[in-house]
Amino acid sequence: MSFWERIKKLFKRKPKEEKKPKTPKEKVIDFFKQLLFAAIAAFFIITFFIQNTRIPTGSMEDTILVGDFVLVNKFIYGSSSPKYIPLTQIEIPYFRLPALKQPERGDIVVFEYPGDRDQLVATELGVNYVKRCIGLPGDTIEIKDKVVFVNGKKAHIPAFIKYYRGQYGTYLRPAPKGVAEPRIFPKGMPWNEDNYGPLVVPRKGSKIPLNIYNVEQWRTIIDREYGKRVVGIKNNVVTIEGIPVSSYIFKKDYYFMMGDNRDDSLDSRFWGFVARDMIVGQAFITLFSWDRDIPFSELFRLIGSIRLDRVLKLLH
Repeated sequence: MSFWERIKKLFKRKPKEEKKPKTPKEKVIDFFKQLLFAAIAAFFIITFFIQNTRIPTGSMEDTILVGDFVLVNKFIYGSSSPKYIPLTQIEIPYFRLPALKQPERGDIVVFEYPGDRDQLVATELGVNYVKRCIGLPGDTIEIKDKVVFVNGKKAHIPAFIKYYRGQYGTYLRPAPKGVAEPRIFPKGMPWNEDNYGPLVVPRKGSKIPLNIYNVEQWRTIIDREYGKRVVGIKNNVVTIEGIPVSSYIFKKDYYFMMGDNRDDSLDSRFWGFVARDMIVGQAFITLFSWDRDIPFSELFRLIGSIRLDRVLKLLH
């Protein structure tokens, strides 16, 4: 055989083998394989990259409306593996990926609700809230007649506040300074939601004095860091796990969150700080929006309520 004949034989296309038709059993197996692959891919994307969340309350109006479906970037702050067994409240070990950046003032943040002011853990675990990040670890937060100050400077003023309330609170009269709101955080402070602070947001490694006069302000946050009730008082001295202490060093970074609709928002003013490891991601775009009060039985009316001006709207 000549050289060129050998080359032709080498590159000669082999006849295609006819594929045998799949049996019904093989088709069913293939279908479930594809279904399983799609489920795994979706689970991976939702867990580590992008998640959709529905907005049930008006605490972030006019930035985010009731009925908005918002996409959350989970990767930017360092997404974590699931903390609970799906469809249960059973906690499991988890890990967190490295963050591309840390939360910044003004970011619209999605986070796991830490629980009411005096709760060790939330009644229902894994419930996500959406608020604006007002204070970073180490910041000093103060509110004067509805105007928020961070480190002595005026903070972000939402458009909704300007439009509906005129110049910083003329639509609703601020609660007077010195009039205490019993639900306010920290417990026992003579503040209200309109005249609040000054309050320093805890930073990892920062130290506070601890005594019988301020222990109620910090009891819950310290207990949460330990994951159990550890703060007590014995012989007029504060104890942690039975050991007398006069100060405490925080183990985590914390953030102060508020809704843009400040007159209708249960936020850090009422239930406290959000630990860094409870932050899920950053809300960045409204996928679409409709009137959530319309039942699915009225499908055509529900479709007609879609707010086209909010479809794929970037959030700021």
